[in-house]
Amino acid sequence: MNIDLLYNNLTNPTLLFFILGVVATLLKSDLEVPSNTSKFLSIYLLFSIGFRGGQELSHGGNMADIFSTLFLALLFSVLTPIVAFFLLKKRFGIYNAAAVAATYGSVSAVTFITASGFLESEGAHYGGHMVAAMALMEAPAIMIGLFLVRRFAEDDVAHPKHSLWYVAREALTNGSVLMVLGSLIIGMLTSSKQAAGIKPFTSDIFQGFLAVFLLDMGMVAAQRFKTFRHYGRTATLFALLLPMLNGLICILITGLMSMNPADRLMLTVLAASASYIAVPAAMRFTIPQADPGLYIPMALGVTFPFNITIGIPLYWSIIQYTG
Repeated sequence: MNIDLLYNNLTNPTLLFFILGVVATLLKSDLEVPSNTSKFLSIYLLFSIGFRGGQELSHGGNMADIFSTLFLALLFSVLTPIVAFFLLKKRFGIYNAAAVAATYGSVSAVTFITASGFLESEGAHYGGHMVAAMALMEAPAIMIGLFLVRRFAEDDVAHPKHSLWYVAREALTNGSVLMVLGSLIIGMLTSSKQAAGIKPFTSDIFQGFLAVFLLDMGMVAAQRFKTFRHYGRTATLFALLLPMLNGLICILITGLMSMNPADRLMLTVLAASASYIAVPAAMRFTIPQADPGLYIPMALGVTFPFNITIGIPLYWSIIQYTG
């Protein structure tokens, strides 16, 4: 691993604000980001990523590369929850295993956004279709999680409204997914001249807003991490090892595909991330027997901090070394 790259990432101001958020929580400080502000920042970041991705797509690209990338993204979102479920069902039980499986089969938009900022600081550019890959990976894992519960649970707990169609519709109309897809389409329809008019908002202030958002994420992550210590080392090791394994497999496969290094990193980050927004919201209604004190802290308290501090520069170093 490139030590200089790791040092540069650890001293990146956006990441340092994340660490400040963790420290503030550990010190029991009254520092906080108002919930309305946090929600606005989330919407803004998704809007910016989606719009810029749409602009990139509007410039064209190799359709074979685009479809192969989207297929690989979909494959990860289908296989990951199945593997995770069978690894965990004896240890955590059917309901918890299904919820964790769905969490790790889906993706973290914030990790994707952080990786985008990282590549921006490195002067590397990824294709707009990676935004579409992120949106594509949200829904399948949620549907598979529900299917696994229905297949293996002894009692039928699913309410009729929680059909696979219902789950798919809820996943696709989730605010994060809708914002990204809507912005992506608008970006595709907007000319370069029109896009230049809002560039100060879509690009110039991106890093600053990301820093404040990660400050809030640091505080939330530290709070969540405390809540699942009683689950022991299994949860922590799984939250570290499965994403890393996914990331390394993705690097290997994309290397064989001769994919652009920046695209490889973004797909790797998606494969190695876990959802702590869309999936938990869906799990509350579809699998209420699952313990949110397990699957949310695993994703937000372990996987997310690891990915944005060590994972992203580690994967980038491997990609650069093997490229």
